[in-house]
Amino acid sequence: MSVVPYKEKNTSKREQIEEMFDNVSPKYDLLNHLLSAGIDFYWRKRAIALLQPEKPRTILDIATGTGDFAIEALKLNPEKVVGVDISEGMLAVGHEKMRKLGYENRIELRRGDSERLPFSDNVFDAAIVSFGVRNFENLLKGLTDMHRVVRPGGTCLVLEFSKPRRFPFKQFFGFYTNRILPLIGRMVSKDPSAYTYLPESMQAFPDGPDFIRVFEQAGFTQTRWIPLTFGICSIYIGKKSS
Repeated sequence: MSVVPYKEKNTSKREQIEEMFDNVSPKYDLLNHLLSAGIDFYWRKRAIALLQPEKPRTILDIATGTGDFAIEALKLNPEKVVGVDISEGMLAVGHEKMRKLGYENRIELRRGDSERLPFSDNVFDAAIVSFGVRNFENLLKGLTDMHRVVRPGGTCLVLEFSKPRRFPFKQFFGFYTNRILPLIGRMVSKDPSAYTYLPESMQAFPDGPDFIRVFEQAGFTQTRWIPLTFGICSIYIGKKSS
């Protein structure tokens, strides 16, 4: 059974994820940086740096949210970055952020479903996603559609939470995500379900070797798993065969 934010509702996971992000969008960036103690900046930098040798000219940022990963991707000096997200609330915050930073002409943000991407086959040099695949209604379907829109020889990069496997980080992370994180999230966002869903979705997500298996099932080859910060977060990279 899928982990969903609003267990009392009969709507689909996709609909609930959209509602949840619409609800938390005004405080999303603040909470992201607060709950990770700012480490999320490092994670994004580390992930994008791995794409530097590829020199992608066109980049698709899936589940872009307010556009932080798309902004980091500008360091690769691409010709175009497109960000898609299902949440109008998150995109509204993202559009305002791009306007303030002067990135409106460099980053295009548009509404789109991660599992039914509104693009033709073989369009992008790279597809990237940060902290978004965990929210896919169907992980394999979403990854397969990412594979579809990347050109042969292109790269897919996924940045996502994972579960530390060693003492004492495993125990500390479990305590933090199950006790502290929901408390802070509830106080700041006013949506208690969103930050109860977060640790539940992290626990249920197939990380590490399990994710690599689904990644390869979706068609990606030359896959790599790179744990970060004691395994709290992981980078996954795969190639689309030429």
